[in-house]
Amino acid sequence: MWKVSAILLLMAVTLSAQPPGYQVGRPPTPEEVRDLGSAIAPDGTGLPEGSGTVAAGRELFAAQCARCHGPNGEGDVGARLIGGQGTLATPRPIKTVGSFWPYATTLWDYINRAMPFDRPGLLQPLEVYAAVAYVLNLNGIIEADQVMDATSLPKVKMPNRDGFVADPRPDVPRERRPR
Repeated sequence: MWKVSAILLLMAVTLSAQPPGYQVGRPPTPEEVRDLGSAIAPDGTGLPEGSGTVAAGRELFAAQCARCHGPNGEGDVGARLIGGQGTLATPRPIKTVGSFWPYATTLWDYINRAMPFDRPGLLQPLEVYAAVAYVLNLNGIIEADQVMDATSLPKVKMPNRDGFVADPRPDVPRERRPR
């Protein structure tokens, strides 16, 4: 019994000599947290000021997006962005912005954070609105003369908006909590 006590005492002394943590890093400043950006909600909460047109988006797409997504969004090195409507229930669904994505605001958030692929976050909000307007127009979701902004974008009814089902598990709330 004394051996067990001695081992426990030795372990306690050794552990008490350890530093309290790794002591690496520091808490982020409020400015650093702000610069990380915020998620854009389906209702448009978090969208910045600004607007974009299909015409401006066409020019931007040719300069920044076509090299990966093809000149008309049909895909190349990057994902296909157009078409696919009516294929989701088939053995080979084509998941594009026009066939799969449930909210236009998610498209804005994704382009803002992740595009262009080789320089994510490069685009300014006005350019992101324009790119979104162009991609939505390519998919026949909005007309060529529509302007996308923080008010109009959340109102866009995506073809697959009702294509997702709520999580059936009993511990998952049915309604989205207000932010």
